[in-house]
Amino acid sequence: MLRLKALTAALLVAASPLWAVTLGDDGLHKPDWLHETFKDLREDLTEANAAGKRLLLIVEQRGCIYCTKMHEEVFPDPAIDALIRENYFVVQINLFGDVEVTDFDGTALSEKEMAVRWGVMFTPTLIFLPEEVGADKTAAEAAVAMMPGAFGKGTTTALLTWIKDHGYDSGEHFQKFLAGRMSAGN
Repeated sequence: MLRLKALTAALLVAASPLWAVTLGDDGLHKPDWLHETFKDLREDLTEANAAGKRLLLIVEQRGCIYCTKMHEEVFPDPAIDALIRENYFVVQINLFGDVEVTDFDGTALSEKEMAVRWGVMFTPTLIFLPEEVGADKTAAEAAVAMMPGAFGKGTTTALLTWIKDHGYDSGEHFQKFLAGRMSAGN
């Protein structure tokens, strides 16, 4: 019986994907590149800037199949993982969470109330912030881009690159940037 249990455990480990991400008590994926903060976005932006990174908010919910797709199929890609680790300070927001979040304008609400304030309807939603945000702005107003939903590796890599390189300042629409990358085979 002991051998059967050991064999079963070994088979379960062997069948698990190597890139499996731990789920937290809140049911959300917890990759090691996430930053646990007090969710005061003004402080998070300061910390991101001090690290030479861009603040990225990722809004997710328990049981989200699209969040799972991103965490198991897209984010573990070596190029995407490197882009995130090297360039982004990522803070997770729970679409239905009760943890207090303080927005750039000083408004403090629960995660679920803040998600409503920002107009987030889909998970995952990635909210990319600029290096400077005025005290009169919300995260949604200040965002240089918001990506609602799950996308494949090509689109995700392109968006992470476009934000990193300030593509939004060049006047080139992201969709044109993406089309150019796709036609070039990137």
